[in-house]
Amino acid sequence: MRTQIKRPGHVTVYHAADCGLCERAIEVVEEVRAELGFELELVDIGGRSELEARYRELLPVIEIDGERAFTYFVDADALRARLSLG
Repeated sequence: MRTQIKRPGHVTVYHAADCGLCERAIEVVEEVRAELGFELELVDIGGRSELEARYRELLPVIEIDGERAFTYFVDADALRARLSLG
């Protein structure tokens, strides 16, 4: 019997300049990334009309493997749990 090793997912953080909630969310995500080693993509929505329309009112938005996981705030333990369940 072969055991599959679960790899942490791809995490995307949509953020904007001068967004305090965004800065804190990125800190939390990077802290968890240092432990789990997942792929991280930071996307600044500034000046990108499609992304501004989709995300501005919800920032920061954290997606795991393309699925929205958190808005406004991200808790480190909740992020770890989401990544281990994925």
